[in-house]
Amino acid sequence: MLAWFVLTDVDTLVSCTPPDCSVCTLPTDDKILTMTGSGGIMRSIKQLVVLAMEDQTANALRKAPQHSAVGFKQIVQKLCITVELLMGDIPDRHLFRQPSMRKTLAPYFQLTQAVRTGNLAKFNEVLAKFGAKFQGEDTYTLIIRLRHNVIKTGIRMINLSYSRISLTDIAQKLMLDSPEDAEYIVAKAIRDGVIEANIDHEKGFVQSRETSDVYTTREPMAAFHSRITFCLDIHNHSIKAMRFPPKSYNKDLESAEERREREQQELESAKEIADEDFDGFP
Repeated sequence: MLAWFVLTDVDTLVSCTPPDCSVCTLPTDDKILTMTGSGGIMRSIKQLVVLAMEDQTANALRKAPQHSAVGFKQIVQKLCITVELLMGDIPDRHLFRQPSMRKTLAPYFQLTQAVRTGNLAKFNEVLAKFGAKFQGEDTYTLIIRLRHNVIKTGIRMINLSYSRISLTDIAQKLMLDSPEDAEYIVAKAIRDGVIEANIDHEKGFVQSRETSDVYTTREPMAAFHSRITFCLDIHNHSIKAMRFPPKSYNKDLESAEERREREQQELESAKEIADEDFDGFP
């Protein structure tokens, strides 16, 4: 109960904090980094705000030191992989090959493989094998939610492999309890736009429709927009991280009008000196 109240207080603090922690009046970058990573963790545990979690964890990894804080980066990387899987994306393989991450991310690599292939049996095996580890790392609640993603991926793979398949076979492949459960899940996948198919309830089969050209949909535009937004965010963070001289540095500098007056006075003085020299010439 005490941990829950502490979690609520921290979440309230994160909610009242501006999205960009670099504008906070904190004494050091280490506190900014810690707050950014903790914000992602607290939001993931209590509110499950996936988009906010993705931004918080990405900022924490980007602002982390390059050659130190290995433990902190391992914790945030675990959460970042889980959030990326929840978003429907697959993490890059090179993340799991880094020497400092290879051992600690081994369970998450197996989890990623299960989600990528839509293998529910493999997912349950990983969950049974590393469940205690996930609970100790406070990612178990999020990983449980990945079961729906695994089922959706499995349905998508089945839809691509079969033009027509019975609901009984789908239930067996997805390890569901009954064909009725398979029908409900397939209907939900059709409604969410995961697959394009028709369900024949009387005959008990699913008929796949021809997939349309992806470039005729809004998906490429959405992907391009997300990449542009990411690049703009990096640019903005880079500008804010740069060091600029204080505004008081230009107090001693003359304005453009003062400079023109000074140049005019120097020109007049030069003319007077030239005239005096010319008048005194024998």
